[in-house]
Amino acid sequence: MNETSPDTGTTPARLRLAVVNWRDPWHPAAGGAEVYAWELARRFAADGSRVHYVTCRAPGQKRRERVEDVEFVRLGGRFTVYPLVLLWLLARRLGRPSRGRDRSFDAVIDCQNGIPFFTPWVVPRRVRVVCVIHHVHDAQFDLYFPRWLAWFGRVLEGPVSRWTYRRHAFAVVSPSTLRAVRERLGWTGPAYVVPNGTAVAEPGGVLAEPAGDPDLVCVTRLVPHKRIDLLLDLAGRLAESRPGLRLHIVGDGPEAPALAAGIAERGLDGVVIAHGYVAEEVKAALVARADLHLSTSQGEGWGLSVIEAAALGVPTVAHDVDGLRDAVRDTVTGWLVHSGDAQADVVERALKELADPARRAEIAAACRAWAGEFDWARTAGRMRGLLTAGPPPADDFALPGRRYGDGHPG
Repeated sequence: MNETSPDTGTTPARLRLAVVNWRDPWHPAAGGAEVYAWELARRFAADGSRVHYVTCRAPGQKRRERVEDVEFVRLGGRFTVYPLVLLWLLARRLGRPSRGRDRSFDAVIDCQNGIPFFTPWVVPRRVRVVCVIHHVHDAQFDLYFPRWLAWFGRVLEGPVSRWTYRRHAFAVVSPSTLRAVRERLGWTGPAYVVPNGTAVAEPGGVLAEPAGDPDLVCVTRLVPHKRIDLLLDLAGRLAESRPGLRLHIVGDGPEAPALAAGIAERGLDGVVIAHGYVAEEVKAALVARADLHLSTSQGEGWGLSVIEAAALGVPTVAHDVDGLRDAVRDTVTGWLVHSGDAQADVVERALKELADPARRAEIAAACRAWAGEFDWARTAGRMRGLLTAGPPPADDFALPGRRYGDGHPG
């Protein structure tokens, strides 16, 4: 397949492209960053580019396989993947052509998950590298690592990254991340908003219709910075006045045992239902039947689950923090919990508004229209502009593409 670019109307150039990301979409701990990397990789491959997706390897995964014309190369584990990826790239640079084909690359999409892969250290200077940043992790390192390792992570994310990518560009997924790389990482080089797209599975016909009591849902990875304890606090408070309320938590992760223990300790069995990992169509069904989607995260790069819920006509209540304040249009496609607000009060207000059929229909229509602004083909076209254009323009938003709602870059 060799379609024209949605932004320029021209036939895309075929690239030898490496997409380097911490995990792949089938890794047990995969999240939105893996969706982003995969959607780019598969679209570049569909346009005729030769794409390698280089990542870590979870137990049981193949070291190499080909999916939708994308070559997957899996190396090492959580930390060892970083040096192994650099060695793999260096070996391709120094090695002989394989079966008459050049083993080098034209471009690298280097995805940062806390720290990037520092691929400019080993690829030729002529190779265009774009460092993708979903969100700045500086404050989150302390949640996962001892103090000395958290400090080391901040040094790699900040000063070392600034020096390494000084001849290249950052691609960020939201205006919040753009501000963060400028203000918190001190990045003064080119940085461009290349937003997420959205694609939602059709809801499966496996679940009963809601009985009339409020149905809430949260789609999330179960990791510390998602603050699952706040969800339990919320459910406990709301259930006092709405005994029929149900909160469905969809997702898995290292905090799953703590979630199960919290439900039991607070007596929320039957109120909070932890579904764990489910198939995409089941996830869509759980979201589509809900009155509200919730997020208690302390910060995101964007909020892919928010837009996926919006595509199904379901608004979100989230905190007014990085990323989520971009994904939720306050009082239009959801409600933001501002400083000093109690999330339970905001949820109650939202449920009262949604009890009015006209208001509910208005919000659902606004959600679907908002989600429709985001398209993976346009995301890939925008990234292609970064990888194939001349010297990057100085303006943060200078790449081709219309602008989406409220003046955000699209």
